[in-house]
Amino acid sequence: MAVSYNNLWKLLIDRKLKRTELIDICGISSNVLAKLGKDEPVSMESLEKICVALNCNIEDVVQFIEG
Repeated sequence: MAVSYNNLWKLLIDRKLKRTELIDICGISSNVLAKLGKDEPVSMESLEKICVALNCNIEDVVQFIEG
């Protein structure tokens, strides 16, 4: 099962935020941001930081794709 962070990118566009701003806003590392950009799995802790900082739910950030 693959992951997709397209929901996160759409959320950032709606809020007029840049991808790199996630590092400051959420307290994630640049390595996590790189993994998100490549649709690679990241830790639940990182996803929690993003959800808390953006005041959203996990489904607003990540989606699982069968393939």
